[in-house]
Formats: sequence, structure tokens, C-alpha cells
Amino acid sequence: MLDLEFLRGLIEAVDESGIDSIEITRAGTRIRIGKTPPPAAVPAAQHIAVAAPAAEPTPAASEATNGDGASDPGWVEVHSPMVGTFYRAPAPEAPPYVDVGTRVSKGQTLCILEAMKLMNEMEAELDGVVKEILVQNGDPVEYGQALFRIEAA
Repeated sequence: MLDLEFLRGLIEAVDESGIDSIEITRAGTRIRIGKTPPPAAVPAAQHIAVAAPAAEPTPAASEATNGDGASDPGWVEVHSPMVGTFYRAPAPEAPPYVDVGTRVSKGQTLCILEAMKLMNEMEAELDGVVKEILVQNGDPVEYGQALFRIEAA
């Protein structure tokens, strides 16, 4: 059972703060509150979504598909494990962690995902070669969004 006062408090906290959205899981229920609606949503003052618990979390990497939806053997999509802002480099003047064609090893940093002013390094889960970078530096990303396509070595 969802505590209505708790939910109202979250909405008020997001509304009064400098953050754009928050997502939490409590008692098996995922709650996401955001000031800005998702791009495909109907415009509204506030966007609130409460979802039932997911059967399986979205994996950080899965087999990639081509534009026709067919499987692309050997390519793996790397997905965002959180909502945040995508950064290719540790600082604006620094070179990016990886570029298309970069050979990566398991555990190597691919990018930084900023969430609520915390910088989280995202590491490669496999050895391979970066084939595509699917988002631009500074873009907001969603949980489960594909960020890279890597050809497994």
C-alpha cells in the first residue's frame, strides 16, 4: 500500500528543489516524479508515474539489433543503469573516455552518468570494440536507454 502523505511529500520536495526528477523504489513499487514530462507525453505541470515492480531489471548490456529489429550477432548494447546526464569525458576540456573504434576491456570506464550531482563512472562489462555511441555529450538519459553498441571481442 502506498502512503499518500509520503507521495505528497515527495512531490512537494521535487517541486521546491532544483532537481528535475526523482525515482525511488519502496516496498516493491517504483515511483518516478518529474517536473518535465517525457518527450512523447502530453504536456502537464507535473509528471507522476507509479509502476508495478518489474519482473526483471533491465540488464546493463544486451544483444544489439539492427534497424530492422533483427539481431546483430556479436554486437552488444550497453544500457544506462539510471536516469541522469551522459558525459563522455571526466571534464569539459578532457578527451573522451572512448570513441567509435576504441578497443575496451571489461572494467574500463566508458562514460560518466551524473545523477543528483553525483558523478557515476560506467564501466564496460565485456571486452570489445566500440561500434556506436548512441547519445551526445550532455544529453539526459533514461533508465534502460541504449548508450553504446560494442562488438564483443
